[in-house]
Amino acid sequence: MAKTIVITNRKGGCGKSFTTASLGVGLARQGKKVLCIDSDNQHSLTISMGVAEPDKLPITLSTVIADIIAKKDIDPTAGIIHHGEGIDLMPANDSLTGMELTLAPLMGREIILRKYINKVKPLYDFILIDTCPTLDVLTINALAAANSAILPVTPKYLDAKGLELLLKSIANIREDINPNLSIYGILLTMVDNRTNFSKEIINVIKEAYGGEIHIFKDSIPHSVRAAETSATGKSIFTHDPNGKVASAYASLVKEVLDNA
Repeated sequence: MAKTIVITNRKGGCGKSFTTASLGVGLARQGKKVLCIDSDNQHSLTISMGVAEPDKLPITLSTVIADIIAKKDIDPTAGIIHHGEGIDLMPANDSLTGMELTLAPLMGREIILRKYINKVKPLYDFILIDTCPTLDVLTINALAAANSAILPVTPKYLDAKGLELLLKSIANIREDINPNLSIYGILLTMVDNRTNFSKEIINVIKEAYGGEIHIFKDSIPHSVRAAETSATGKSIFTHDPNGKVASAYASLVKEVLDNA
């Protein structure tokens, strides 16, 4: 049965989608069966994995959620796209935007995604869920379905301050919905080690949270080559295999596997 990991932060621009894709491909390169789920209504993960026109897809995450709400029997493999680098993707498109209103009045609205994940779990070793930069119903669904959470954080003042709110939200979900949810660790992303300010913020994060929460050993460096990757439909391991970002994500993969 798959280990389900949600990649989440309430702030945008911290590399959630990039981390989901990179970790997924990295795990696949180690022989693991991986499904990535795009639960972000901006569907950045879907586009970055090479789906040029997601709105033309006949089946996406919103289709699956609608079928579960309607209590239809679903084929757990329907709509899944196989990426050339060895991972599977449950894509999203603009139709996911309206799902918030659909879910809002429902009893048990926080566990709809869990019902789908329970159907696909036997097929995979890891399920990774990319989330939007807000604590909406879909993000709550992702946290309610996950075993653990990876928190990408950029070394910026407001991001560091926002981490406290994120941790409170996770604590509330653990208490009220998913007592088995743990925090896998904080992943420092887009780090520019040349600036003293970045170093200061990183030290603040480590001092504030390092005693209670695992901080992944290698931070993800800022890189122009990494920024190009989303437009190629390929992972960093293919686009820039010998670069510093690929090396950092390989380290993340090793830590995840060591603690799986």
